[in-house]
Amino acid sequence: MSSLAERLSPARLVLLLCVAEILSMTGFATYPALLPVMQAHWSLNNSQAGLVSGVFFAGYMVATPFLVGLTDRIDTRRIYLLATSLALVGSLGFALLAEGLLSAMFFQALVGAGLAGTYMPGLRLLTEHFRGATPSRGVAFYTATFGLGTTGSLLLAGALEPLGWHWAFAAAAIGPAIAGPLVFLSFPARPPQTSGAPPGLLFDFRPVLRNREAMGYILGYAAHCWELFGLRSWLPAFFAFSLGLSATQGGFWFGAAALAAWVNLIGPLASIFGNEVAVRRGRKPVVLATMAASGTLACLVGFSAPLPMLIVFPLVTLYFLLVMGDSAALTAGLVAAAEPGRKGAAMALHSLMGFGAGFLAPLAFGLVLDLAGGNESVTAWGLAYAALGVWSLLAVGAALLRRARPVP
Repeated sequence: MSSLAERLSPARLVLLLCVAEILSMTGFATYPALLPVMQAHWSLNNSQAGLVSGVFFAGYMVATPFLVGLTDRIDTRRIYLLATSLALVGSLGFALLAEGLLSAMFFQALVGAGLAGTYMPGLRLLTEHFRGATPSRGVAFYTATFGLGTTGSLLLAGALEPLGWHWAFAAAAIGPAIAGPLVFLSFPARPPQTSGAPPGLLFDFRPVLRNREAMGYILGYAAHCWELFGLRSWLPAFFAFSLGLSATQGGFWFGAAALAAWVNLIGPLASIFGNEVAVRRGRKPVVLATMAASGTLACLVGFSAPLPMLIVFPLVTLYFLLVMGDSAALTAGLVAAAEPGRKGAAMALHSLMGFGAGFLAPLAFGLVLDLAGGNESVTAWGLAYAALGVWSLLAVGAALLRRARPVP
C-alpha cells in the first residue's frame, strides 16, 4: 500500500511539509514574544534575557550533528518524530517547571534541539522526493514557511499572554504533538541514500569543508542567521520600547508581539522572490547585493525608535525583507552544491554554522544594549542593531576583495 506522500502531487506534498513545519514551530518565538514579561518577572538584565533567547539556538547547534547527520544513516521520519517529542517536552517543561534563568535556558535548549531535527530533515524529505526544477522552488517555499511558523508562534503567545505566560508555553507544545505523527505516517519508510560516497564518520565534516562552493553558501548562511535571529529575538522588545516612547497602546492586533508577527508574516515573500531572482540572475550576485543592503539598513533602523510607528514599522519591515531576501537562495545553493551521499553532513554543517551564529547574536545584542546604556536608550538600540549588520557588510567586503584580487 502506497503512502500518502507517494499519492500526493508535488505541490500538495510541499504544502504538507510546510504545514508540518508551521506546527513544529509553535514554541519557536514564545519566549521572544514574552521577553519583556519574563525579563521583569525574573529580574533579568539584557544580557541574561538575550542568553535565554540565544540558548535556543545553542540547543539547535548541539543537536544538529546528531539529528541531521544521522539522516545519512537512519530513516528521516524517525528523526523527525524524535525531534518533535523534544520540542513538546521543552515547551511543556517551560510552562510547568521553569523558575528562573537556568531552568529557562534548559527548556529553551530542548525546544531548539527539536527544531534541529525537524527543519533540515524536513527539507531532506522534500528534496529526496523530487528531481529537476521542483526542488529549488520547493526549497524556497519550505524555507519561506519558517517565517509563517514564526508568525504563528508570536500570535499564539501574544493571544495567550493575558492568561499568563504558563499558558502560552503550554499551548506551544500542541503543534509538535501533531507535526511528528503527521510526517511519520505520511511518508514511506525509506533507507538513507548513501550512494556515491562512503558513510565515513558521523561527524566527519572534512569532505564538506573541502567543497568550496558549498562552504561559500554555508558561511553566507552564518552571516544571514546572525542578522536574522538577532533581529527576531529582540523585535517584540524593540517595538515595545518604541511604542512606550510615544505612549501608544496598540492592543492585541497592534501591540509589540503582533507587530513583530506581521513583520515575520511578510518575510516569506522576500525569501521566495529572492530565490526566483537568484535563479534568473545568479545566486552569488543576488546574495551579495541583498546582504549589503540589509547590513547598511541595520546601522539605521535602531535609531528610528522615537519616530511614529507609521514610520518605524515600514522601516523595520523593509529591513526584515532585505534580511530574508537571500535565505532561500543560500539554502537552495547549498543543497545543489552538496555531494551525493554527503547531503546530511552538508546540511548539518550548514545548520551548525547558521544557528551557532543564531545563538551568539541575541546574546551580543543584549550585551551591546547593557554596555551602551540599557534598553531605555535610543542610542543603545541603534548600536545593538548595527552590531547585527556589521557581519553582513564584512562578508560582502571580503567577497568583493576576493573578486578584485588578480588571478596568479
